[in-house]
Amino acid sequence: MSVKNLSPDILKTKQHFDILDGLRGVAALAVVTFHFMEMAISDYSQNFIAHGFLAVDFFFCLSGFVIGYAYDDRIGKMGVVEFFKSRIIRLHPLVILGSVLGLLTFLFDPFGGHPELYSTGKIILIFLSSIFLIPYPSMTERAFNLFSFNAPAWSLFWEYVANIVYAFVLYRISRRYLLLLTIISAVGLCFVAYHAGNVMGGWGGDTFWQGSARIAYSFLAGLLVYRSNWIIKNKLGFGGIAILLALAFVMPFGKWNSITEPLVVLFYFPLLVALGAGATLTQGLKKLCVFSGKISYPLYMTHYAVIWAFLNYYTSHKPATPQLALIIIIGVILLIGVAYLFMVFYDIPVRKYLTNKRKQELNKTAVLQEK
Repeated sequence: MSVKNLSPDILKTKQHFDILDGLRGVAALAVVTFHFMEMAISDYSQNFIAHGFLAVDFFFCLSGFVIGYAYDDRIGKMGVVEFFKSRIIRLHPLVILGSVLGLLTFLFDPFGGHPELYSTGKIILIFLSSIFLIPYPSMTERAFNLFSFNAPAWSLFWEYVANIVYAFVLYRISRRYLLLLTIISAVGLCFVAYHAGNVMGGWGGDTFWQGSARIAYSFLAGLLVYRSNWIIKNKLGFGGIAILLALAFVMPFGKWNSITEPLVVLFYFPLLVALGAGATLTQGLKKLCVFSGKISYPLYMTHYAVIWAFLNYYTSHKPATPQLALIIIIGVILLIGVAYLFMVFYDIPVRKYLTNKRKQELNKTAVLQEK
């Protein structure tokens, strides 16, 4: 359908799966905790949430399910361009904000860092690559992250890739071919896990292509769960499924990672998505799930600027274990509060403004077309 006869109603969002929203918040909280802990404890086998990075794979699986649910029956009507506009409006304001926060922390970190070692041109180049999601792993002291000023943006890069493939290929293919692609991508993920010893890669220059294996399988699996209607009715509720999800993040980290991690990603996460979509939610937990879902993306995209500052603080001050635990707990709570402020005063207003502008343009076009 062309823009000239596209109704603004096509842009309306569908009703959410509240428990899946709640689980997204649990995963975001796990990522933040994991990032704090990995800076303080370099030995992952001693880290109680050493598999918190698997939350990203859960995000990818959830994304495949939600994109299928939200767009399978309307992307053909709205068109590829409008689909991309919807995704950019939803995702990119926080990509930009996370980059700005990362730049500010880099320049004004009170606990260390050496911005004077970088030319103004190099800093601008790193910043622009972060804003436009152009991989540029150039900072040694930041482990050659793809996006030095906002490390979590690596997953958004692959999310955009998945959205592009969905718009041009995946929404058109039958469930049979989708299943075939999912199986092929599962083999690719197992190959990565075998050779790397884990499925942690994708965020840095030396593991860049491992990210393609992670997004390929999980996004396809989530989409397959939706298209196959593998929704399992159950009474586990949000609490029960949240505990099951958390178990994946706190499972032991050791020599069996190349087996246990792929098993979790291949089977456990799609199962949790199917359970979450079919679980019954008590009214008392509905507000918690809605809030958890709303805060998850702002929290994910804005927290890492503080993580770099925390690393510099930990390196220079070496706090004792009790003090360290208190800092991390308070840090997580404060980051949730700050993410809420960013959501209320930046993300929601910006997205609302951009969406209203789109609707106005569509209404104008529709009126002119009628004349």
